[in-house]
Amino acid sequence: MKFASWRLLRDVIDRSDVVLEVVDIRVPPLTRNPKVEGMVLNSGKRLIIVLNKCDLVPKNIAEGWRDVLKEYLGVPTVFISAKDRLGTKILRDRIKEVAKVRPLVVGIVGYPKVGKSSIINTLKGKHSAPTSPYPGTPGYTMRAQLYKIEKNMYMIDTPGIIPVRGENLLAVIRGKEIERLSNPLLLAIKLIKFILRFNPKAFIEAYGFKDVDPVKIIENYARRRGWFSKKTREPLLDEASRQIIRDYYNGKIPFYVPPKEGFLLNPKELISDSDEDL
Repeated sequence: MKFASWRLLRDVIDRSDVVLEVVDIRVPPLTRNPKVEGMVLNSGKRLIIVLNKCDLVPKNIAEGWRDVLKEYLGVPTVFISAKDRLGTKILRDRIKEVAKVRPLVVGIVGYPKVGKSSIINTLKGKHSAPTSPYPGTPGYTMRAQLYKIEKNMYMIDTPGIIPVRGENLLAVIRGKEIERLSNPLLLAIKLIKFILRFNPKAFIEAYGFKDVDPVKIIENYARRRGWFSKKTREPLLDEASRQIIRDYYNGKIPFYVPPKEGFLLNPKELISDSDEDL
């Protein structure tokens, strides 16, 4: 699977009047891309940060990240839930406010599965942009496409953008097809540790597991689902790891990073050194 090249990204920015950077509100520091933001602002185009999936966090967390990002970046920032159609009117109004030209073309960028196509579907009111919950599966947007949102307003949907260097844990997990992960167990262990750092009860709430050892959590999940090797009868840890990652995508595991400007200044505070070589 190929991701949008920086050349394609530049083309999308050049074609747009307004660019929406869609970010996962559960962990904005690791799902925003400062390089892309710089490209947009340096081109003279208007940038709006869209914090999606606000249905997965308390309202005060959504408001907190909106305010922190707005002050930190100095650009309009809104939070929405494309799935529940919350905040979409505010987003539509903000787009019209920042760019007075008509017809208006809006570019949408972001990491895979932050909800770019879902936002298009919600704003248009029809399921016209193909969507799928996991990278690499049918509906996963592979090339730039133009969709009419309303009269004199169009949107460009692009593939997820992954930095060439310095990928963090969540970017790597989002950027690879789940079924083709070379070491899903290692990635799931890192993800579980990351989640537990911010919600020690996450896996009690999600699965009823009291263990905080990531391997034990994965083993228990495999046993619960009845996933065992036919030869050894050992739990299928890789399969359980992939499903836990899917559950993270789907928001089944309660988790979010609290608003803190320091995390934006130094996102590496959120990940351990061992994550940086992924």
